[in-house]
Amino acid sequence: MTALSHESLRERFAEHGYMATNAIAMAVYLGHALQKPILVEGPPGVGKTELAKASASVLNVPLIRLQCYEGLDESKALYEWKYGKQLLYTQILKDKLGDLMKGTHTLAESVSRLHEFGDIFYSEDFLEPRPLLKALREENGCVLLIDEIDKSDHEFESFLLELLSDYQISVPEIGTVKARSIPLVFLTSNNTRELSDALKRRCLHLYIPFPDVVLENAIVRSRVPNLREDLRLQLVEFVHKIREMDLRKQPAISETLDWARALVLLHADKFEGQWVADTLNLLLKHEEDLNQVKSEINRLLVPGGGAPGRR
Repeated sequence: MTALSHESLRERFAEHGYMATNAIAMAVYLGHALQKPILVEGPPGVGKTELAKASASVLNVPLIRLQCYEGLDESKALYEWKYGKQLLYTQILKDKLGDLMKGTHTLAESVSRLHEFGDIFYSEDFLEPRPLLKALREENGCVLLIDEIDKSDHEFESFLLELLSDYQISVPEIGTVKARSIPLVFLTSNNTRELSDALKRRCLHLYIPFPDVVLENAIVRSRVPNLREDLRLQLVEFVHKIREMDLRKQPAISETLDWARALVLLHADKFEGQWVADTLNLLLKHEEDLNQVKSEINRLLVPGGGAPGRR
């Protein structure tokens, strides 16, 4: 990617079905060139996760994803020991214990011998890598997606600082593991909580808002190419009017695409009130939002007609 400009990178994203703005292409270009993690913030459904997937496709490297949640700790994110395998080997080797202890005469000597034996069970043979360790071990690089970092605890966020600073992780039993090839790291956040300044300092920042009408039209055209142009224009305009309303949850780009696919699937030949009312649950996920929009359908369908402002 270092041989590309950020302008040509936009074209590469488009070839893989992701319509990137200039700001998005610039952030990915700089993140890769400077080997800096990219913190991607914005409302749910604007394409934060899709950006990481598209970047992996553009770079032709694996995507390794860590989904964050409350209570996530390093044993789930970094590595675990294969306890079942350890137990099995212990049972198999139990009969060899007498041979192992031959030549020891004191308790201290016995404990020392057992300690040497125990270290075998905490070697690479019994290590189960999780997403963070897998990413560091990729020979030819990868895209590491740490998805919804704002859902994790502050303790886990602090644990990540070593990885984001030096692309290495400390494993107590085997030492420091350094990246074989620096991954391109994306952290996504829906802003459900404030992230620490320490984490933000280590990252480039990218905010992705909902797309404007022109960009969302391009996205729908790319993902649902068999949708008639006049229907696509009406659908996207309607979605943008809805986003101006005071709703519990604004419709995401993925929901716009689902709605567009429904138009094609149902062989709709016009974008009108009854069809909108019957399929609005593809776009809105809360009953109060559905009722509010249904009461405004006729006015919203008027070309150029504005939506009520936010309260």
